Amino acid sequence: MKNIRRINAVTRALALGALLTSTFSAIAADGTPVQGGTLIYLEQQAHTNLYPPAGGFYPNGGILNQITDKLTYQNPKTLEVEPWIAESWSFNADKTEYTFKLRPGVTFSDGTPLDANAVAKNFDTYGLGNKEHHLPVSEVINNYDHSEVVDPLTVKFYFKKSSPGFLQGTATIGSGLVSLSTLARNFDALGDATHIIGSGPFVVSKETLGREVDLTARKDYNWGPKNLKQQGRANLDGIKVIVTGEDSVRIGALLAGQADFIRQVQAYDEKQAKDQNFPIYAAPTKGVNDSISFRPDNALVSDLKVRQALLHATNSKQVVDTLFSPNYPQATSVIAKTAAGYVDLSNKLTYDPTLSKKLLDEAGWKPGPNGIRQKDGKTLSLTIYESLPQPQNKEVLQLVSQQWSQVGAKLNILAGDAGSRVADNLDPEKTPANVVEVGRADPDVIKSSFYPTNRDALLQKGGLSSKVKSFRDDKLNDLLTAISAEVDPKKRLALTGDVQNYLLDQAYVIPIFEEPQVFAGAPYFKGVSFEAVGRPSFYGAWLEKH
Repeated sequence: MKNIRRINAVTRALALGALLTSTFSAIAADGTPVQGGTLIYLEQQAHTNLYPPAGGFYPNGGILNQITDKLTYQNPKTLEVEPWIAESWSFNADKTEYTFKLRPGVTFSDGTPLDANAVAKNFDTYGLGNKEHHLPVSEVINNYDHSEVVDPLTVKFYFKKSSPGFLQGTATIGSGLVSLSTLARNFDALGDATHIIGSGPFVVSKETLGREVDLTARKDYNWGPKNLKQQGRANLDGIKVIVTGEDSVRIGALLAGQADFIRQVQAYDEKQAKDQNFPIYAAPTKGVNDSISFRPDNALVSDLKVRQALLHATNSKQVVDTLFSPNYPQATSVIAKTAAGYVDLSNKLTYDPTLSKKLLDEAGWKPGPNGIRQKDGKTLSLTIYESLPQPQNKEVLQLVSQQWSQVGAKLNILAGDAGSRVADNLDPEKTPANVVEVGRADPDVIKSSFYPTNRDALLQKGGLSSKVKSFRDDKLNDLLTAISAEVDPKKRLALTGDVQNYLLDQAYVIPIFEEPQVFAGAPYFKGVSFEAVGRPSFYGAWLEKH
């Protein structure tokens, strides 16, 4: 009853933006894990779609990570791939064939078996997509051809050419395993969390769309990763995920005892949490850094010298020092220092406004009467949309705008919740710049961000947008494809370095900082862990007495 009263109180308090006192009880006299209690977890944004390949959006992945299992588990410390639903695996020399032996006795929460047939259907869908149900191809699977059910607990996958990232791809959020009934639904229906049937330690018991998702522990769960300390069912009885958009309300609720765990702690709130002994968890995302990318199909940024000028007009150190804590390292390349294949390219990211002005002069952009440069009757005025998932993105872009204005370029920042944002972001004429960031602990992450049929950060012809008239960079695309198909680990990492160099030589992207996922928890909340790129796992977590 105490727990029920507490949940009702925090729901009312958050709805009103108020902070109320509340109570909770679980018993742990010696600090060892205990069962019981419902975790109150405050999420910055509502989930959008829970089709697993859409799990890259952190509010989506934060739910999927509790309700789905993966074939394999990537150890977040060593980054080694370990057994999970697959007990063992093998592959041929050129990595065009992979065979997995599955754990017996695993079932989805609807009682259907998680067997070779189910795994085959999952990866046929993720690898090829399903046009009938509008289910897109997963960005973590490359060169997929087909599956073969060898026997009820053995499945084999075939690829059109080498796919060295596939094994790691089976451990990612985009490869969460779901029931056949889930795969039979249309993409739009998978925005409803109750439609996602997984085999994970929690199940969705209730949802208030856009506001709250209730998860309940699955009592018969007994197939977590074998190398984890936690085994059997989860410790928590349940999780209440409450969407709480206001940063001040999330941190206030945590510090006042109405919430147990929150995501997206802004850097300026870290100190007050630490001062009251509330732990801060800054989980690195190990992928493409928080950056501004250009769309060269737009005439304003089609000239390399203009892009180079804007890159050297950006003072990322000032951004980090002004807005962030040490949990947000200044970017020194396209990908983070913790990412596979990272190369230090800080010498190509120097802040040099004198050089910027010289490059803009050479490109024919002359200062106008209001200080903004002009050329052929056009003004060097770029538009970008704020990215709501990125920490303090509006403030980041405002500071960059001030920096660019010093060299005669204007950056117009539009609201991240504007109704026209999605359509405009696919039109390079309307948005010559965009905010990018992708987390994945594999060299394929750079392909995920920049390849035309993946996230298409540069908006290339033949990619995601029909609005692109001519821009396409086949040299870049060939390098990205080579990363996804190179079997030799050293050569693959070298190619990753080549891509980083090329992206900066072309000034396609301006890296600003390495983005973590920053959480804060109550002192009595124990045992939370994070997968390799920062999504929380509550499987081994517990609430002790407080």
